[in-house]
Amino acid sequence: MKDETSLLIKKLIRQVTVCCSLIILVTLVTLLFYFDAFSKEPISLVEITLGPVASEYDIILLDDTKENLDIKFGHELFINTPKYIGPDNGNPNKVYSGNRLACNNCHLQAGTKLFSAPLVGIINRFPQFRGRENKIGTIEERINGCMERSMNGKAIPPNGKEMKAFVKYLTWLSRFAPEDGKVAGQGFMKIEIPDRAVNLKKGKQIFETNCMVCHGSSGQGLKISDNFTYQYPPLWGNDSYNNGAGMTRVITSAQFIKANMPFGTTYEAPVLSDEEAYDVAGYINQHKRPTKPERELDFPNLKRKPVSTPYPPYADSFSIEQHQLGPFQAIMDYYKQEYNIVKTK
Repeated sequence: MKDETSLLIKKLIRQVTVCCSLIILVTLVTLLFYFDAFSKEPISLVEITLGPVASEYDIILLDDTKENLDIKFGHELFINTPKYIGPDNGNPNKVYSGNRLACNNCHLQAGTKLFSAPLVGIINRFPQFRGRENKIGTIEERINGCMERSMNGKAIPPNGKEMKAFVKYLTWLSRFAPEDGKVAGQGFMKIEIPDRAVNLKKGKQIFETNCMVCHGSSGQGLKISDNFTYQYPPLWGNDSYNNGAGMTRVITSAQFIKANMPFGTTYEAPVLSDEEAYDVAGYINQHKRPTKPERELDFPNLKRKPVSTPYPPYADSFSIEQHQLGPFQAIMDYYKQEYNIVKTK
């Protein structure tokens, strides 16, 4: 009798255990379905990690192998560009940058911030056709395009230590990117371009309200105490990007400003409206800055030239002023009608 009772208890325990296990399993499966764990299109790893220097892009996690030291030097060049290749670096043979801007002044958060032209995936997108040169170019040529325009300098030797370090860093940033290099937050944030000319008076007011506190009343920027780099870069003047840089285009500049300025802004919570970003971009780019030699050679196929490129020649008869300040819709309509080309910038 005692044995039968014991067997009955054991059998009951087994049944309860099985029943509880089934309840737990059903609950778990229900939760997985609820959170879309069985989705046929899982979220890309890049979409999850691309953000304000997430751990996957934190250089401090790398040890000191030869490969990692090269990557770290590339990161250091990116953050403190003028210290190593700027006018004050102490070695006249290493002066490639003509101003004291750093790559990080435009490609924010070490090249990882969404909609500030992040560089995650860029290696996978090269070689790439570029209309400004009208040819397929390498990543080294693209870096030197920045050196000659945004940095107002000269080309870095393609096989030099500095160029190799830049490429190593960009390759490391791109290691999680899909094969085509396209990632969430790529390029700049799209805006609705106002169908009017830039209002320079309003642009000045927006600058004084939102930008002057960091960039200064004369757009001169604010240097870091090391005297090499800027915490907040100059927006015009001799130490800014030259007039051949992409940021001199009002539409491009407005797109950058919309998602990133004032400092701390994100694309998810922009501070300025599309119209405000447009007006302040126009105001900033009407100020004097260094001149890029031979700008007239840009865009050998003039039909590929962005409508807000502020310097001639053009494949149309619109004025330089309209190409600088708009309205741009009429120019875009012209290219659509005459050449069946859809322009967005």
